[in-house]
This record gives sequence, C-alpha cells and structure tokens, in this order.
Amino acid sequence: MKTKKVMISMSILVVLFVTTFSIFYFSKGSLTEPTANGQTPLKEEEMPRFREASVHDPSVIKVDDTFYVFGSHLAAAKSTDLLNWQQISTSVNETNPLIPNVFEQLAETFEWAQTKTLWAPDVVQLEDGRFYMYYNACEGSSPRSALGVAVADHIEGPYQDLGIFLKSGMWGEPSENGQIYDPRVHPNVVDPHTFFDEDGQLWMVYGSYSGGIFILRIDPKTGFPFPDQGYGKRLIGGNHSRIEGAYILFNPQTNYYYMYLSFGGLDAVGGYNIRVVRSKNPDGPYLDAEENEMVNVKSNPSKPLFDDVTIKPFGVKLMGNFEFIKRYEDGPARRNGYVSPGHNSAYYDKETGQSFIIFHTRFPRRGEQHQIRVHQMFMNSQGWPVVTPHRYAGETISKVTTSMVVGDYQLINHGKDISAEIKNSVLVTLNKNQTISGEVTGTWSLKGDFMVELTVDGKIYDGVFHKQWDESLKSYVMTFSALSNEGISIWGSQQ
Repeated sequence: MKTKKVMISMSILVVLFVTTFSIFYFSKGSLTEPTANGQTPLKEEEMPRFREASVHDPSVIKVDDTFYVFGSHLAAAKSTDLLNWQQISTSVNETNPLIPNVFEQLAETFEWAQTKTLWAPDVVQLEDGRFYMYYNACEGSSPRSALGVAVADHIEGPYQDLGIFLKSGMWGEPSENGQIYDPRVHPNVVDPHTFFDEDGQLWMVYGSYSGGIFILRIDPKTGFPFPDQGYGKRLIGGNHSRIEGAYILFNPQTNYYYMYLSFGGLDAVGGYNIRVVRSKNPDGPYLDAEENEMVNVKSNPSKPLFDDVTIKPFGVKLMGNFEFIKRYEDGPARRNGYVSPGHNSAYYDKETGQSFIIFHTRFPRRGEQHQIRVHQMFMNSQGWPVVTPHRYAGETISKVTTSMVVGDYQLINHGKDISAEIKNSVLVTLNKNQTISGEVTGTWSLKGDFMVELTVDGKIYDGVFHKQWDESLKSYVMTFSALSNEGISIWGSQQ
C-alpha cells in the first residue's frame, strides 16, 4: 500500500515555492560563459525553456493542442509543448476547480476509504464527447479503497460524481467477485487507467500491491464496467508485490500493447523504478524481454511483507535512480539525475510517430520534492521502447555519423535491482575503431541512420543515438539509450 502518499500533499507548497523561484534555473545560461564541454555557448533565446509543475502519478490526455495530466490529491497541470506546464490544481479541497464541493460529492468514497484525500485518477473522453474521471481513494495503511467515476462537459471540469463501482478491503465480507476479501489475491482498487484497444473496446487496468494488477472491460456508453466481471482478470502481481501504476498503450509500429509499471516504493528511499512488458492482446498474457509470463510474477508469501527479491528479475527496467556526474578540470562537476521516477503514463503521436513517457520524479538531495518530467521514447530493433537519457526539449531524431558519436560519455547502467541506491555514471569512450574503453569495455556499431548495438562487458544492448539538450551543461550533446536481452537499460550522455 502507498503508506507514504500522505507525505505528498505536505510537500506541495514547498515544491511550488521552490518551483516559483527556480522556474528558469536549468534553462538559462550566460551569453558569454563557455559551456563545460567546450562547445560554443548558445544565445539565451536559443536555449529551451521549461516551466515546472508538480503532479504526482501524472496520467496524460491530449485535448485539441493541449496535454493535460491528472494526478494524486486532485492535482493537475497542462502544457502545449510538454516543456512548459501550467498548474491547474494542487490538492483536495472545496475550491478545487476539478470537483467542486469534493467532500460533499465524494462523501461515500471518503467514508469507505477512511481518508480525506484522493489517489491517482485517469481521464478519458468517451463517445458522447464528455470527459470521464476515474477517481479513487485509499485508507493508506491497508487496501481499503473505493473507485468511482465522475463526468464533465469540459476537460478542466467541473466534474459531477456518477458513483462508486469497485471497493476493496471489506474485511471478513464478500468482495466484488463473491469471495471473502483476501488482500493477497484480490486487488487494491486504485490507480486506474482506461484505454481503447484497436477494436474500439474500452478497458480499465488498475491495482496496487495487494493481489496485483487487474483489467476490466468498460462500457464506452456509460463509463462503467460491464456486469458480472467481479474484479476482472489478473495480469501481474500478488502476495503484496510492490507493483503498481499500470498504464497500457498500443504502438502501431510494432503491433504490441505495452504495459508500463512501477516497481518498489514511491518515496525517495523506496527504490521506485519504471518497467515495461508487452502483449499482442490488451488483456495479456504480458511477457518481458526474456519471455517470462507476467501472470506468474508475484511475491513469495514465505518471505517478509513487500518481498522485492522475488519480483526484481522480471519486466524490462527502463529507469530507476541515477545521476550523471560530469567532471572537468577547470570547474565544478555538473550533475543531473532522478530519484524514484515512476507512476508514468505514455503518449503516442499518430501524426509524427513520436512517443513520450510522462512521469513524476524526485531528485538527488532534494527529499520528497517532485516534478513532472517528459522524455522521448524510441523503439529498438527488438520492438522494445528505450527512454532517452535527458528530458524532452523539442528535439526530433535524425541521422548521425561516426564522427558525431565518437567521444567520451558518462554511462549509466540501470540494472534490475529495486533499491534506494543512486546509480552514478562512469566514464567511457566510444572510439573510432568501434571499441569502448574506460571504466567498462566493449564494442559499438552504428546501424542505419541512428540505431546502435553496443556490447558492454559481454552483454549486447540494442538502442538508438539521439542528440539532446543537457540541462547541466546548457548545451546539446549526443546520447544513447539501449536495452539488453535481459531487460536492462543503459544510457550514455556525451561528456
């Protein structure tokens, strides 16, 4: 259970204060000071600009030309470029514009869940043109939760409650599927995500810890589940596995459904990390890169509660805690990294073919402060998404040459662990003769316009080269992102 989500609302004012005074901190630089890596500095007007916002567990929906993210505690923000975010709301209160009089409207929800806050919602537009918000609340120290839906004519509300349709945590009583509720096998009814499959069927995937991640068919005419499904079909997890935040997105380039998940605990020492699995069908079976079936993945009941050891080998790990540390003889080290990135959503642009991953993250040495981050994703030659090392700054991928990619890089190996440890970068060199030297060794090979195959310490990684904006250096640098056959991600950012 997300016992520490109650900490989030306490930090929101601090985050907003910091954001106000640091809104351009990472995006502006001196017009005359040379960049740390010796490149000609950009003029101020040429630099990407970012405006930050705080939305925990951001779920994305695009309406016309605007991206909206909705998150825990009824927080929301919007952006037209995925760089500059405008905060819409921050907390559950009677003046929140999304659900006015929220304590009155959702009184039954709060009473059942024994709380006064809301967890991660999802918003979808249905065939009647209206917007349906799937809200949920949880007691926090147990899976006593309620999940319902509210509707609005406009994306920013006001939303009117239509009622609860799922409950969990009914101790000693029959659950939604008729059995006595058992938190080891039945879900905690939180963290919903609704999506249409390629045949137009609406689904809702949901769940956190407890009995795992489940999926239900939803009636697109009403926004409620079709009858007689109980809790639906389990996809992964159980025995209180620390797996949550499921988000499913179809990619027409590969014809796979990708289910993104967060493993671990959400706070700064919880080891939160983002993983992905895939299936040819919206309701599974979902497999990882080693073709393990996710329905078999659950914690070992004989081990201590929240057993991570049993689940950590599974899923393709896209990112966890990391920090790029770029050191130079003539100045201080430049640092850039994340702590406990997770609970992501994703977006595929059918017009441009671009894919984005949207998530919240904390930061090294900044406690529980968190902000939205957006990174671009690309499919590698094996049909798995690789996440670019730096945040999206409006770039598009383009052809690279050998001369563009040779040089010194800081390399991150994300591993497969679930840990509070921050993975620090190590210095490597991509040499002209296609060898890799430095703190790790191997080979590299450019494939086509921008694809890359790297062999690092005997493991093969498949991914892409991509030139990106590096906030710590205030310049554009070459990067690479690649995955191994074991589902381990490595990132490189040019020194």
